[in-house]
Amino acid sequence: MTENRQRLLTDVDTLKALAHPLRQQLFHRLLRGGPATSADLAGEYSADRGATSYHLRQLERFGFVEEDTALSAGRRRYWRAVPQDMRLPKEADDPEVAAAAAEVWRQWMERGDRELRTYLAERDGYGAFATAAQHSFGGTTLTAEELARFGEEYIAFLSRWYREPDPANGDARHVTVLFHAFPTPYGK
Repeated sequence: MTENRQRLLTDVDTLKALAHPLRQQLFHRLLRGGPATSADLAGEYSADRGATSYHLRQLERFGFVEEDTALSAGRRRYWRAVPQDMRLPKEADDPEVAAAAAEVWRQWMERGDRELRTYLAERDGYGAFATAAQHSFGGTTLTAEELARFGEEYIAFLSRWYREPDPANGDARHVTVLFHAFPTPYGK
């Protein structure tokens, strides 16, 4: 298993680079589907090939993707996502940083919600994965310090299970994990 390095995203340029909608799509596709060329990705997203190459280079510039040298040959350049435990700032003094982080967070939450709704609507077609899937709703009583520790332990647990996509393992597929731990709003 690969240990994901922790990375706090506080630089406004890095956050803006990640907040671009097509870059989000490219990054998540590489993260979940494994390496691909810019031509492959341009076709998948009906995007201009030159623009796709540009966006991949921007993602590379900010450390989100890298060339997969094992697959690349000649001018055919394969890209792969760089596994990392990305964290957004919880508070930011700079309004630009706060706005860019909020946009990235919004996109992540929308993606998770969309994937959950799609799965629930289509779960009969997932066979053994539908049987293995877990859905949990629960709670506990914690101090703020315990809640922070709880979240870190969860992330460490998820990181232990992380592995990159492997087309040779036909029994495995990417699994979306949604986790929310927050103070319960009373009276809502």
